[in-house]
Amino acid sequence: MKQENIQVVAALYKFVRLPDFAEKQEPLLSYCQSQGVKGTILLAAEGINGTITGSRQAVDSVLTFLRSDPRLSDLEAKESYTETQPFERMKVRLKPEIVTMGLPEVDPNQQVGTYVSPEEWNDLICDPDVIVIDTRNDYEVNIGTFKKAQNPQTKSFREFPEYVSQNLDPKQHKKVALFCTGGIRCEKASSFMISQGFAEVYHLKGGILKYLESVPTESSLWEGECFVFDERVAVRHGLESGSHELCFCCGHPISATDKTSPKYEEGISCPHCCDKLTAEKRVRQQEKWKQYQLSRNA
Repeated sequence: MKQENIQVVAALYKFVRLPDFAEKQEPLLSYCQSQGVKGTILLAAEGINGTITGSRQAVDSVLTFLRSDPRLSDLEAKESYTETQPFERMKVRLKPEIVTMGLPEVDPNQQVGTYVSPEEWNDLICDPDVIVIDTRNDYEVNIGTFKKAQNPQTKSFREFPEYVSQNLDPKQHKKVALFCTGGIRCEKASSFMISQGFAEVYHLKGGILKYLESVPTESSLWEGECFVFDERVAVRHGLESGSHELCFCCGHPISATDKTSPKYEEGISCPHCCDKLTAEKRVRQQEKWKQYQLSRNA
């Protein structure tokens, strides 16, 4: 990357009681805009969650601004770097939840499971008595996960409570280990499971990204790549960019193997969406791809 073109991408979240969250919206938006930072930040009574991008100085200034609130003084941010700005503008949104489970009564500020560091994670999930559960969506799980982890086959995080009620029993499953990309979903999932009577619930601190950053490849129990919600699409150990791309039509991550399928047509379809495209939708997608190509070459 050319040094002068590098943009810092900072992903942040914290569960913390913010009864005045609505009052923080405008001052935060104005400050981010004054620094030239773009991205999305969600505010709710249960905390803050978001991703912002800008220059090193601009991102640091926004983080300092956020941490000036004593309740956010220890707010952590996971950083990556890009040469392109992935966001068109800055948005600060008010939400019932900072990660949507659909159960606002589940409160990670009241109770959560036991945090497990990346360095301790291998020992935990190798325990035969521990049930390991990936709390991410199925399209994320399909490109990579931990050995022996269960895939709930959920389309959204809202479906996780139903998966638990139908597949897990607090009396039978005594020890449960949860993980997700950056830690926010598994942290909230741990709060939910404790509320359902599960005695020992553990979750990976910092999520998969912290694990891939911290644990040497030769010691890793991770298999595949980790989907990320930015232009990298997926990352490997050491947070190096992975091999997946996004389908221009449906946004599903696609592999090199997917691109050899007869159902793959660049910009039009992939094996995950081809069968869902009607003739009318295909024509619209072809025009959309044509306009995209023209804009890139302008």
